[in-house]
Amino acid sequence: MTMQAPLWLVRNSASGSNDEASIAALHAAFAAADCVPARVVDCAAEALPDRAALEAAGVACVAIYTGDGTVSALVPALEGWAGEVLVLPGGTANLLAKTLHGDRPAEAIVAAFGAGHLHPIQRPCLRFAGHVALIEVLAGPGATWSDVREGLRDGDLAEVASKTVEAVRQSADGARVAVLDPVLGRADGYAGLRLAPGHDGMTADGYVSETLSDYLKQGMALLKRDFREGPHDPLGQHPALTCRTVDGAPIELMIDGERASGPTELRFEQATLAVNLLACADG
Repeated sequence: MTMQAPLWLVRNSASGSNDEASIAALHAAFAAADCVPARVVDCAAEALPDRAALEAAGVACVAIYTGDGTVSALVPALEGWAGEVLVLPGGTANLLAKTLHGDRPAEAIVAAFGAGHLHPIQRPCLRFAGHVALIEVLAGPGATWSDVREGLRDGDLAEVASKTVEAVRQSADGARVAVLDPVLGRADGYAGLRLAPGHDGMTADGYVSETLSDYLKQGMALLKRDFREGPHDPLGQHPALTCRTVDGAPIELMIDGERASGPTELRFEQATLAVNLLACADG
């Protein structure tokens, strides 16, 4: 498919997965698909493009080859833009890319794009306290396991060991989160409340551990991004819910894999993200 309007590519040269070999392979894939990017934005050195910049340049599609943090920062900021967003796996977990395209490599996704085999969709998201979650939120002290994952990413084993001890301590002693509206699950709350947008509403699961073995098992599940492996209570699907820490402390958060903190009480609502995301038919 020959692009009649410009395509921009956003990359991150500071990411280990954005090395020169992978970028060369990606550019070769775009060239083979007859859709060479008109501009490459390196978010390690310049600001992310916003809707106004894309509209002013007449961009038809922006491809994002970065990790989850950059994807989560850029995609919600493009709400209302008439163009299309091609999310490529350019980071560690690639949560949104896997949701849209399965486990296809970036080059295969670009080939499908060039052949016109992708289709635009608008996915559900979660909105809360000025944040937008594209894939999932973990609320509660279990979110501190994200800090361990950062140490693994950097290859710092001493830091991993230190943060693992701290994550276990926080999971055991940190401010648990209870669901108040509607009233769901355990009154004494959960070390981790996972929320994920879906076609039938926001899915809620409460993760609680009773023993050291449980905490370690849950932590390993968090690190692998496979929450189903951890002990949990299914809490159903809901259009919205309100949660609060049981001791009045701030809520620890992991939003699409990135760490944040919130107030003592949060209201989560499922909504539709007004961004045209390109997806494979079975992604």
